[in-house]
Amino acid sequence: MSTSAVATPVPTLWATAAGPLEKIPAPHIEYAQLAPVLIVIGAALLGVLVEAFVPRRGRYPVQVLLTVLALAASFAAVVGLAAGGYGTTKARIAAMGAVAVDGPALFLQGTILLASVVAVFTFAERRLDPADHGHRVDSFAAEAAAVPGSDHEKAAVRAGFTTTEVFPLALFAVAGMLVFPAANDLLTLFVALEVFSLPLYLLCAVARRKRLMSQEAALKYFLLGAFSSAFLLFGIALLYGYAGTVSYAGIANVVDGTVASVNPALAGTMGNDALLLIGFAMVLTGLLFKVGAVPFHMWTPDVYQGAPTPVTGFMAAATKVAAFGALLRLLYVVLPGLTWDWRPVMWGVAIVTMLGGAIIAITQTDIKRLLAYSSVAHAGFLLAGVIAATPSGISSVLFYLAAYSFVTIGAFAVVTLVRDAGGEATHLSKWAGLGRRSPLVAAVFAVFLLAFAGIPLTSGFSGKFAVFKAAADGGAGALVVVGVISSAIAAFFYIRVIVLMFFSEPKADGPTVAVPSALTSLAITAGVAVTLVLGLAPQYFLDLANRASVFVR
Repeated sequence: MSTSAVATPVPTLWATAAGPLEKIPAPHIEYAQLAPVLIVIGAALLGVLVEAFVPRRGRYPVQVLLTVLALAASFAAVVGLAAGGYGTTKARIAAMGAVAVDGPALFLQGTILLASVVAVFTFAERRLDPADHGHRVDSFAAEAAAVPGSDHEKAAVRAGFTTTEVFPLALFAVAGMLVFPAANDLLTLFVALEVFSLPLYLLCAVARRKRLMSQEAALKYFLLGAFSSAFLLFGIALLYGYAGTVSYAGIANVVDGTVASVNPALAGTMGNDALLLIGFAMVLTGLLFKVGAVPFHMWTPDVYQGAPTPVTGFMAAATKVAAFGALLRLLYVVLPGLTWDWRPVMWGVAIVTMLGGAIIAITQTDIKRLLAYSSVAHAGFLLAGVIAATPSGISSVLFYLAAYSFVTIGAFAVVTLVRDAGGEATHLSKWAGLGRRSPLVAAVFAVFLLAFAGIPLTSGFSGKFAVFKAAADGGAGALVVVGVISSAIAAFFYIRVIVLMFFSEPKADGPTVAVPSALTSLAITAGVAVTLVLGLAPQYFLDLANRASVFVR
């Protein structure tokens, strides 16, 4: 006799816990508004394919042409968006809330792209060093993976190898810089930071001359950069615990007390001011590291000195633009309700940055280290505009960044021209009498130094006047006094270099001035032109920055 049992279905964990499956909505991406970033990323990926499939002899011209065309096309896309009103009336949040398309973002992206085009011209220079084994050489190692001084490196030099990978690396860095000031949530901010930082670590390590110093600079930059990224990421975690979201607008709503709903999982920590203040301080630390503010400037002189000079110019200009853009958006969009909390901290940072950069620069004997501490002082001047906490503060910082970036790239391009048997002659003593050896090069460098010093009729004066006026109008008059004192101290070492060049006797064994190709000449000419135009007729560009100074939220 057989028995049969009826099997009853047992409800599974998935069925009871999850319920009916819902469709995951496809993300809505505004590709037209993201075109500037997508063009650069697409060109960077093409550059990687060029390295894989184009014969070695053809890579250099293909990479230079691809890089310049991509940056120009991306800038055209930025201009198209601005002309279409996306900087003013049509400003919006794109990519599912991740990226802002507004006036400050487009202005900073345009500045980064123009500065990058000029910097790429210095990357592509191959006429400054004498030909090696019949091959033209640039500022970058013949083969980056070769151990310095090894037989493998010598063989690569004899074969005429060049590290053309620097061009796609520069494009990846630019892509990250374009997203960084436009990021509208903290995770996008962090991803953009890593995307532009990692290529810069590599670019710092591939100098053709003084390779060990170059690799040491890259290692210092990487270790300290990782340290600052850890601060930033931990701060993001704390801010998420505070607000239950990483969106800028969401965090701002919790700060203002206008949040519509509370995340049940984070109900116990949401609104905890300790999380807010500690998290904000950590995120701010990560951003101040990138702008090179004291006391987070330790990497600046060593990295500026050790990196290939074209990379130093690119990094000093474009990174500062991107980092200050991100800092402005964080303070003005996320934390306008905490102005009285962050302003005293930023006051202290700005004062020690202005004075520290100016005073330490006086003691420097290497021109690249001097310009590094000069950049630290300029970060302090820019912070004075940030502290203003007014629309004029935003516009003055935007104008100052545009002016500063071209002066910086032009100055480092001039540094590449002064050479001796060991390569670039960066020790100040070797610049003695340069005005008699090469009056034109010395005069051009003097123009850049006067712009750094903020002398009238240069872009430096217009920029400093704008940020100091905004700071004074915003109630930071004492900060302006410190800024003027710091400018006077800084003017001393700038004018000291000018005196050294024009009023000292040239040494018999002094360096020579190399004759550059049209590429470096174009970069220097662009720097001089922008310096003089923004100094003599700044009003149009000040108005442009003013129209572009409204953040979308």
